[in-house]
This record gives sequence, C-alpha cells and structure tokens, in this order.
Amino acid sequence: MPTLAFQMPDRGGGPTGPRIRVGRPSRRVRTLLMTLGVLAVLGMVFTMFAGFWTDWLWYRSVDYSSVFTTTLSTKIGLFVVFGLLMAVSVGFNIWLAHRLRPPLSAMSMEQQNLDRYRMGIAPYKKWLLLGITALVGLIAGASASSQWRTWLMWVNGVSFGQKDPQFNLDVSFYAFDLPWYRFLLGFGFAAAILGLIAAALTHYLYGGLRITSPGARATAAATGHLSVLLGIFVALKAIAYWLDRYGLAVKSSDFKATDSWTGLRYVDANAYLPAKTILFCIAVICALLFFATLWRRTWQLPVIGFGLMVLSAILIGGLYPAIVQKFQVQPNEQAKEAPYVEKNLAATREAYGIDDSQVTEYPGVAETKDQAKLRDDVANAASIRIMDPNIVSPTFQQLQQIRNYYAFPTNLDVDRYAKDGKEQDTVIGLRELNYAGIPKRNWINDHFRYTHGYGVVAAEGTSADAGGRPAFTESDLPSKGDLGTYEQRVYYGERTTTYSIVGGPQKEIDYSDDSGEKTYSYKGDSGVNLDNPMNRAAYAVAFGEPQILYSGAIGEGSRILYNRTPKERVEAIAPWLTIDGDAYPAVIDGRIQWIVDAYTTTNGYPYASRTTLGDTTADSLTATNDQRAVVAQQNQVNYIRNSVKATVDAYSGEVKLYQWDTQDPVLKTWMKAFPDTVEPRSEISRDLMDHLRYPQDLFKVQRELLTRYHVKDANTFLSGSEVWQVPDDPTNKTGETVPPYYLSMRMPDQDQQVFSLTTTFTPNGRDNLSAFMAVNADPGTGDYGKIRILKLPTSTTVSGPKQVQSQFNSQQDIAETIRLLRGGDSEVEYGNLLTVPLDGGLLYVEPVYVRGGGLKYPLLRKVLVTYGGQTAFEDTLEQALDKVFGGEGTPVEPPADEGQDEGTDEGTTPPPSTQQPSTVQEALNDAQKAFEAGQEALKNNDWEAYGRAQEDLEDALRKAEEAQSGGAGGARSSPRATPRATPGASPGSNS
Repeated sequence: MPTLAFQMPDRGGGPTGPRIRVGRPSRRVRTLLMTLGVLAVLGMVFTMFAGFWTDWLWYRSVDYSSVFTTTLSTKIGLFVVFGLLMAVSVGFNIWLAHRLRPPLSAMSMEQQNLDRYRMGIAPYKKWLLLGITALVGLIAGASASSQWRTWLMWVNGVSFGQKDPQFNLDVSFYAFDLPWYRFLLGFGFAAAILGLIAAALTHYLYGGLRITSPGARATAAATGHLSVLLGIFVALKAIAYWLDRYGLAVKSSDFKATDSWTGLRYVDANAYLPAKTILFCIAVICALLFFATLWRRTWQLPVIGFGLMVLSAILIGGLYPAIVQKFQVQPNEQAKEAPYVEKNLAATREAYGIDDSQVTEYPGVAETKDQAKLRDDVANAASIRIMDPNIVSPTFQQLQQIRNYYAFPTNLDVDRYAKDGKEQDTVIGLRELNYAGIPKRNWINDHFRYTHGYGVVAAEGTSADAGGRPAFTESDLPSKGDLGTYEQRVYYGERTTTYSIVGGPQKEIDYSDDSGEKTYSYKGDSGVNLDNPMNRAAYAVAFGEPQILYSGAIGEGSRILYNRTPKERVEAIAPWLTIDGDAYPAVIDGRIQWIVDAYTTTNGYPYASRTTLGDTTADSLTATNDQRAVVAQQNQVNYIRNSVKATVDAYSGEVKLYQWDTQDPVLKTWMKAFPDTVEPRSEISRDLMDHLRYPQDLFKVQRELLTRYHVKDANTFLSGSEVWQVPDDPTNKTGETVPPYYLSMRMPDQDQQVFSLTTTFTPNGRDNLSAFMAVNADPGTGDYGKIRILKLPTSTTVSGPKQVQSQFNSQQDIAETIRLLRGGDSEVEYGNLLTVPLDGGLLYVEPVYVRGGGLKYPLLRKVLVTYGGQTAFEDTLEQALDKVFGGEGTPVEPPADEGQDEGTDEGTTPPPSTQQPSTVQEALNDAQKAFEAGQEALKNNDWEAYGRAQEDLEDALRKAEEAQSGGAGGARSSPRATPRATPGASPGSNS
C-alpha cells in the first residue's frame, strides 16, 4: 500500500471526460461545404491526372511510350518499397516502445505533466501512428524515387573491362554499384536515426525514459530497445567506413597540379586507407557492445566503445593523415606523388577519350622560302571559310527573312554539301517562325495560323559576292538552289518554343509570294490528337488555357504540337543523356533533319579528374546565346562519350536515336534499361553519315583537359611548366574563351583536307602560341575523332590569337582603313580568326565585316591575312594571299618578350609617323568622300551608286597605300626602319 502513494496507474487509455456540445451548422451549409470540398479534391486530382495523362499521350505520340512506362514504374516501385520500409521501420519502433512502456509510472511533476499529453492522445493513438508513419513514408518514398537512374544503372550495369589500379575492381563497381550502395547506406542511416528518435520520444512519453523523475533514468526494456537501434547505427557506420575505402578512388580533393584531382594520393594510400580499415574494425566491435546490452542491461561498455570510436576517428582518421602529409609528403612531394599522378594521368586520358592524342613538335616558322610554292600550297592546306556563321546571321535575316514572322538563329551552322562533285564548307540556317514578328498577336494567330517556318537558306563558306554578301546556294521563298527538292516546312526548330494546334478546321499560313498568301493544313501524324474531349480538357488544365476546351477552331483532325525544340525532344525521350548545346540542321533524303549529339557520362571513373560541364563548355558564343549552353544531367563528370547521334525531323518531329559509340559500357547499360530505344549504328544512312560531325561540347571538354593532360610524364605534370590555357576570344569583349571552329583543312601528316574542328592554346598567363589542336570531324574518314596537336617550341615566340589581333589593329595603314570603314554610323565586326598550319608556319585569316548606313547587317568588306611576319588587308581573300606571298605584305614586328617596356628603346617598334605625305592625305580624303557617298547610297537603296562608291573607295585606298609606300622611301619593308616625321618637314622627307 505505501508504494501506491508514489505511483499511479498508467493512464494510457485516459478518461474521456464530459463532452461539450457545440452548435452545428445547418444542413444546407453542411451540404454546400461538403460539395465545395469534394469539388476541390476532384480539381486537385484532375490537375495531377492531367499532367500524367498529357505526358503519357506525348510519349505515345513519339513512339517512345516504353521510356515513360519504364521511368514511371521504376519511380513508383522505389517510392512504394522504400516508403513502406521507412514507414514500417518508424512505425514498428513506435509500436514497440509503446508496448514496452512500464505498467506504472513514477509520481513526479515530470510524469504528471506527461500524463496530460498521454490522456490527450489516447483516443487517437492509432490515427496518430498511421499519420506519422504515412508522413515519413511519403517523404522517404519521394526521395527514393528520385534515385531511379541510380537503380537502373545498378540493376543493368555492364562491365567496363577495365580495373582500377588500387583495388583491382572493375570500373563498373564505381560507376554503377557504389552509388547504389551509398544510397542504401544513406537510407539505412535515415531509418535508424528516425527510428531512434521516434522510439526515444515514445519511451519518454510513456515513462520508459525519465529526466527528472526519481529512480533509474531508463527502464530495462527501453535500454535494450535503444541500444539495439544505436547498435544498428554504429554497424551502418562500420559499413560506411568500409565503403569509404573504395570511395577514395573516386573522391575529389584539392591538389596543386589540378583543382579537380580524383583518386588516391600518397596520403590516401598510406594513411586514410589503413585508417578506414582500423575504424571499420572499431565500429564493428562497438556495434557488438551495443547489441550486448540486451543481456548485460548496462550502457557502460557501449558508451566506452562509442567514445573510443569517436576518438579514433579524430586521431586516426584526421590527425594521422595530416601528420603524414606534413612530414612525409610535403618535404618530398614530387617523388611521393609521382606514382599516383601517373595513375591519374592514364585514367583521365582514357576517361575523356584523349589517350590517343597525337602530339607533334612543330617549328612555327616557314621551312621554305619559295613564296610562289607557299601561295599554291594554301589551297591544299585549307578551304578557308570567310563566312563566319556567328556574324552573318543578321545578313541572312535581312536578305532572306522575306517576312517579319520568319527569323534565323543567332548563330548559324557549318556543314558540308557537294557542289559540282566537290564537297565544300557551307553556312546553313533554317527560316524558322518568329513569334515576335507576327503582325497581330492573339491566341488564334499565335497557335493556329502561324505554326511553322519555311525553307533552308545556305551560302558558300569560302566566298562572298562582289557586294560582300553571302554567295547563297539555297535561297528565296520557297527555297531553291543546290539542295534539290525536299519538305521545306519547319514545325520543329530551335526557335519554336510554344505549342501549335494544326490539322483541324483552322487553316495555317504556309508562306506568301507575289500571288498572295498561301494556306496549308498539317498532314503529318505528329502531336497528340484533340478529337477526344478528355484530351482537350487535360491539355486545357496542363497548359492553363481554357480555350483549348471549347474553341471552335479545334475540331476533327486537330493535333497539338509541343516540346518542339530538338534538344527538348531528345532530352525528354532519353533523359539519361546529356545533350550537346548545338543542334544543327541538314537536308537528308528529302527531309530537313536536326542532328543532335548526345553524351553518356558518369562521375564514378576511378582516378579520372572531374570537370564541370557548364564551365568547361562555356565560351564567347554561349555568353551571348544561352541556347548553346550544354544541358547536363550531372554537371560534374569524369567520364564522357559521344555515344548517341540523334535526329529530329523538322516536319514530323520524329526522333531517332542511333548508337554511335558501340563500345561504351554506359550506353550499353542504358540500352539494357530502355531496350529498343536506340537503333544500331548500322541503321545510319549514307546520306546522314555525310552530315555527321565531331561535336563541339565534347571537343571543348577535351581541349580543357588537354591544357594539363597533354603531358604523360608525372614530374612534368607536377612541375606545371607545360600547362596551357585556351585563349580568350580576341574578336569580342565578352572575356570568354575562343570557340572552336569547323574548317576543312589538312594537318601536316594528312594527305588531303578533312573537315575538322580546331582550336589554339597559349602558355598559362601569356599570349604567345603554345599549340594548335585539330580533331578529324568527318565520320566518313578512317581516323574520325583522332586528335592532333602541333606543339610549338618554347625557345622561340610565335604570336597567339590575341597578339595577332593586336598586330592587325596596330598596323598604321590597316588602322586608317578601319577608321574610314567606321565612318558615319558604321560598325566594324571581326569574324572568326582562323589558324591554318602551312609549311611549318601558321597562317592566320580573319574576315572583317561592316554594318553601315541604314542597312544594319554585316557585309564582308576586308580580309586580314598574316603569315611569316607579312600582313595584308585586302578586299578579298585571294588578293590578301597574293599580297602576303607576293612579298608585298606589311612586315609585322614579332611581339616583345613579356616584361619589356614599350617605347623607342632598341628592340621595340617606334611610334608610327605622325604626318603623312600630302599625296597620302589627298587619297585618304578621297576615300572618306567615297565612303560617305556609299553610305548615302545605302540609305537610298541605290545599289548602282553604292557599287560606284565602293570602286572609288578601293581606288583611293590603293592610291593611299602606294603613296605611303613611295613617300617613305621604301622604308615600309621594316617597321624598325620607319623614321619619325619632324613637324615642318616637307612631304616625303626625313629629318
């Protein structure tokens, strides 16, 4: 009996107490509220259903419903399995803690306060348990469903056939298995922690744990329960330590040789690796001690073991590696790290496909003195493209737009087309729909009448007409020219970012010609049929456009087209691919096809250094055109392959994926996960093969890696003496790197020109040239994808792109001509600065465009050429080459060594003459007048007068050059010999 004075019965059930009746609303109000509630729920359900249903309809319309079902079923499976596991784990621990509650609770203020809560929740215990477990289950399931890629890669993973050098495991373990194991481990930790928290709270609520109550702080049952949960947590930590051993092969760490180092270093192999093994053993022992509390009923040994594990983690896992790094590695870092750097070099070069790069020493200066022979060799060295696709889009727009509701992309594309039996580089663009140019914007016009672009416009890449305009090989509306007959309507394109409803009672505007406006009704089977009222309702909800539901413009045969850009379509159909930033069009088998390059990537290639795709693929073009930005599923990768070539039909929207890299294990894994989505390489037609090319984004990733990984010697890599950089684009002021350029050219070891992708390198922190890089971009050749690097000698200075541009701008006669071209309201734009290897030297060519007068589009006006110290600035490429190799070019002073002061000291170029001979000045005055006359003619659209003015301008500039050459007494042969003109001196005299 005395005992009862200090204890009271468990009140888990709790008294119900008196109930207070509250006034209830009337039947009509209740009915209204219930109706509104039901409608709200139905609205939410239908909104969710609309998203699901429209997705299913779209995937079915493109014949890739298996992608939708596989992805959806995988997400649902993961959601259900891991949601249930988490719910059962937490719910079981709450139930068990409640079942193990003590029958009597101590009489104390703490327990009296808790008693009120126990009584309050007693009637709702089951519902509360279900609510808590459902909530944690939903959260865990949603998190697990996002791991569908990890699951599919693990369950379908294939072998790489390569083993890592440390643990001798296949690369597939790191790429496919380890990410899944880490997810399971993370899920296990979450389940253990949530179960531990739920159990502890339940034990506390029902008296199993006491903070201020007299007696023991925990009952034996609570001690055993929580000890098991803690033991599970520590056991999972032991597994984490074991997996961390393998994780060292793919972990990132700062390293002075590279900021993206991946793999083991000396300290990892000799300190962290044994430390992880020791910590694993300690964690296993500690877990067993926690489990032993089921029999010993004491926390003493487990707590000691856990403290030992924490202390060991600090000393063995943190302090010991720091000591090894400080006292063993740093005093002799090069020797210690060299073996591991060699592993990183080999793995990185293999993972990025640069292991077969061919590096050749290149003199950088001409080996022959025969100028006539060099002039003849230029035609064999390259088909020099003077039409810059990144400059002439406004010219295409002005001359070939035809109607304001058409437009061309900001950056045109370069492809190859045959003319007269010979393949030539061609600048190409599609006349796509421009919604901003629609005369009257409304829902019908935007989505029913103006639905598609029309036709291809193409121009020769290596020439221009007499007026500086592109030499079109395909033009006008409808387009006609060298491409023959093909379906010209463009329903799918880079600028087509909204939906259209076609094929129904509402006619579309096809195009306009002299006879008036032509109409058309879409005859393809693309898109989703809107005949079904449920489909219309679903799209009305999904697109937030109620008119889709009731508009009379929609009827029998109406189809809705959306997801219309090539990148969007390929990414939706193959969400496991990373898409190149530059899709390009080609006329193939009578159809306009968008060609899209796609990549497989992984972040788990052991020892291979990581790169950030978003940063690596950025250049001066992506800075001004965000459509060219790469779309990455995982932005940081350390393995990449151009494994898929995709096509999107511009009329039907049909998407086809072709296996390009037949050896890529990542692609093989995804092909197992999504069977029948990727067609074999043998299905690529000959016509399509002729238009495939090496992708730009892959090339940019590889060139960035090659700035460091072109060396194969560990000591050279560690010293950093051979580090290069990709130069900034000298032709604009974005501050971004120069983009790679497509060009048909011949490298020194090649017999003939090959369509190539090229770039240059400069030394780290300097502007002179280090190397020139080209990759064979033509799949029709035997060594497609072969990277060739011409390495310039370090003992001599060869001008880099920025220096060449500076030399162009600093030439007095060139600068004067540029000033004249900029007269009035004209603008000068520099085109792509192309670099071509020629007989041991490097030929630089840059087209110069002028936007003048009322015509705000660029026309090719001049071509800059430099080779072997000779520079020419002429109206045409042929004239510039003739002048350079005819010995009449302006000599260029080699750049002074860095750190040398500018001025008139020996070895520097003195300032240009401040006075011109009177004949020169007269000629320049005539040039200015001719230029102004030309601008006036442009404003009046008087092309005949404009042509006469251009002839007068060329004649005046030629006279000025001849007068300057003669007046200087032949001193123009060397800038060093150019004397200063003294004020008051007679024209042509020297002081």
